Amino acid sequence: MEKFQLSLLFKIIGLGSASGLIYNDNTIIAIGDNSSYLYEYQLQTNTLERHALAENAQENSPKKLKPDFEAITQYQDSLYIFGSGSTENRNVMVQVNAKTKTVIASNDLSNLYLAMQSFGEIKPEDFNLEGAIFNGETWFLFNRGNGKTNKNIVFTIDAKNLTNEFRILSNAFKLPKIKGIRTSFTDAILVDDKIYFLATAEKTESTYDDGEILGSIIGRIDVTKMKIDFTQKITDTHKFEGITLFKKSEKEIEFLLCEDNDTEILESNIFKLKLDLEIKN
Repeated sequence: MEKFQLSLLFKIIGLGSASGLIYNDNTIIAIGDNSSYLYEYQLQTNTLERHALAENAQENSPKKLKPDFEAITQYQDSLYIFGSGSTENRNVMVQVNAKTKTVIASNDLSNLYLAMQSFGEIKPEDFNLEGAIFNGETWFLFNRGNGKTNKNIVFTIDAKNLTNEFRILSNAFKLPKIKGIRTSFTDAILVDDKIYFLATAEKTESTYDDGEILGSIIGRIDVTKMKIDFTQKITDTHKFEGITLFKKSEKEIEFLLCEDNDTEILESNIFKLKLDLEIKN
């Protein structure tokens, strides 16, 4: 058993089905997979603001119509928010000004998602993007292997843009099981040259329908080798879908995690996860 501490830090009222978050300067930027808003939560004042990502934005969109924003990443002054690609209407990436929270562009990534499916040998019904990282040169996009074929894949993409000029590499990962069910990627973050990822075991063979939650793990991938350094189960009951860096020292690292409650209730729990950095296989 590796050394870790998981604790409930606070609850955000007004944000439901949280699926991704970024922490900067006592502020949390978050998305929810039922919503077409970007959320801005100030920790010092406990205040929440909403910023529309599309016309006629809704907080609890019907499942068949929702954009299913499942991944968010930041580089410099831009936020990038990705639809999961699990249905035809979930192929949009929205670029947002990180300072003003205004939409810069909304791009259809259908061509990219089709190329990823072809390159990764993923059937459309098994494609489900759940994590994104951008370091200014390279994109890392994470397919959640919660379909029948368990295709947990990290796509490494070098691109001038993500709409029509890109080069794709893929690495498939066999993640641990919890209670006999394979865990699957739900989010990831880059810290130095390491990718820290979350993965959840959910009793379903569908990227569309929810199932019983059996627990979540955290793991780490060495970017240069594209090999997993370690994995650690952190809960038997929670479906963690977002991770962001909170604090880091020589001996330990702290993350904030958000939980997808798979309901229409507009509240989200934010957890703190503390890890010993001297983690070994």
